Amino acid sequence: MGIDEISPDSSLLGIYNLALLKEIMECCAHFWRYPILFLTFYLVLKPSELHALISYKPNIVILLADDLGIGDLGCYGNTTIRTPNIDRLAKEGIKLTQHIAAAPVCTPSRTAFLTGRYPVRSGMVQTIGYRVLQSLAGSGGLPPNETTFAKILKKQGYSTGLIGKWHQGMNCEYRNDYCHHPLNHGFDYFYGMPFTLMNDCQISHSSELDLPLQKKLWLYTQMVTLALLTCIAAKLTHLLPLSQKAIFFLALSDFFFFISWYSRFGFARYWECIMMRNYDIIEQPMKVERAAPLMLREAISFIERNKQGPFLLLVSFLHVHTPLVTTENFIGKSNHGLYGDNVEEMDWMVGKILDTLDKENLKNSTLTYFTSDHGGHLESWEGNIQRGGWNGIYKGGKAMGGWEGGIRVPGLFRWTGMLPEGKVIAVPTSLMDIFSTLAHLAGGTVPQDRVIDGQNLMPLLQGLVQYSGHEFMFHYCGTYLHAVRWYEKESGNVWKAHYMTPVFQPEGSGACYTIKYCPCSGEGVIHHDPPLLFHLSGDPSEAMPLSSDSEPQFYIILERINKAVEEHRKTLTPVPQQLSFYNTIWKPWLQPCCGSFPFCYCDKEKDNI
Repeated sequence: MGIDEISPDSSLLGIYNLALLKEIMECCAHFWRYPILFLTFYLVLKPSELHALISYKPNIVILLADDLGIGDLGCYGNTTIRTPNIDRLAKEGIKLTQHIAAAPVCTPSRTAFLTGRYPVRSGMVQTIGYRVLQSLAGSGGLPPNETTFAKILKKQGYSTGLIGKWHQGMNCEYRNDYCHHPLNHGFDYFYGMPFTLMNDCQISHSSELDLPLQKKLWLYTQMVTLALLTCIAAKLTHLLPLSQKAIFFLALSDFFFFISWYSRFGFARYWECIMMRNYDIIEQPMKVERAAPLMLREAISFIERNKQGPFLLLVSFLHVHTPLVTTENFIGKSNHGLYGDNVEEMDWMVGKILDTLDKENLKNSTLTYFTSDHGGHLESWEGNIQRGGWNGIYKGGKAMGGWEGGIRVPGLFRWTGMLPEGKVIAVPTSLMDIFSTLAHLAGGTVPQDRVIDGQNLMPLLQGLVQYSGHEFMFHYCGTYLHAVRWYEKESGNVWKAHYMTPVFQPEGSGACYTIKYCPCSGEGVIHHDPPLLFHLSGDPSEAMPLSSDSEPQFYIILERINKAVEEHRKTLTPVPQQLSFYNTIWKPWLQPCCGSFPFCYCDKEKDNI
């Protein structure tokens, strides 16, 4: 690439250090003519910064919170929880105020985040009641043929690491085939939980595993038991000729299904809550109280090992998902109980990671991005104490279809010298955008054989354009389209139409407290015809639905949105459903185990604390 080929709108280089970079390129192109000048640049610039400028490939650090409400951060208006380190990213970079998750629950949202595609395109959505992966020993997960941003960056020479939560599956057909494992999706290094943090991981908490699934397994066990007893009685009374083998088979089946039910829900802590390093189980069960410091150690170590770059580090925090495991140093420190303590501990971890980038002189050569997978969990209570987050002025929360509180999340970008400081961008953007953005920065290309829904954010972040690439955004709850957002670029208006909304229980409460999660379909939702229409630009709280009386363009707006829905649905193709009953149900032959199944136990970290 010659000096004359650098265009002013090059989003790889930015518009802030362009002059300096041209000088460096001119020098590099003719360094044999000016060895003293080249040596001067080498001595003045730190080696890591010089390498990043010449290679045009920034290091990438992604900080992903779990269940964090957008209203929990100081930079988004919170005045009672202390988040100085996360707020620092907003001060030194860009804050997105209409940053949207592709789903209001963990598994599908993270799938979209990794692939740049709506999760319905890869089958990572609810079909018959299971909205997230229920077990490490299920066969569902992120399909191997999906392309993650980690795969693209790895091909472009990046060292890629994931520290923390995965929740995208593990095995397909047999234990240790690792078809859904992070190392099979572009990451060179993995340290963390392949599943998700849950109450079952702390023995003092009651189970939060899927109760309907428990009931189905228990009912099946009872049916097999009844059939067995009936056949034995028939055999004894000579009413039904059965062989000993048939009776033995029924007895074995009954034993197996009883054990599978009891083990699945009686020993979940030992089987589901594990820590891994790459393919190796290092804690089973995991010691939840030391997970945070170990993850922080691993994140810092990854940066130090790969500081010559380029590297991609995704830190997928276990914070602030229940049961809100918090180390002793932060317990009782906040004004909001254990939840606030957990948020402040995560902020401290963010600070340590940022300090490491500073210490290793990587601040100017690293794009840092902070966000959450979806909104706070309003129904998470323990007794009279709320354990979930605050979604600010936005209605709804985790698992609530298209309401803003469940899908509007923090979005902070910092790249010192390349992006402006203290800038606020209020146009619609998506978590899916990180896929195309990173592919662009790494010099790679997005797949051409599939629909990519994410957009490259660099032109918007650098101020080269004023609009995002999202005219319409589709808000799914499982396979059901609950709402659609229309960004009318000409006027700057943002409209949202709700086709379905959850029935709050109790009525008027703003959440589904009596059932813990709002459903996506059935009697638990209301169908709206015509759809509920909101003007988000003027009513971000979705408090005042419009009508033909209050909005002259009411039917024109709905007609345009309906047309976009029709066009969108034409782009969908049938795919295997990864969250089907069969793919979600626990399968003992897929259960990861450190030791001899079912006696799974190990602690390989006890000497490394």
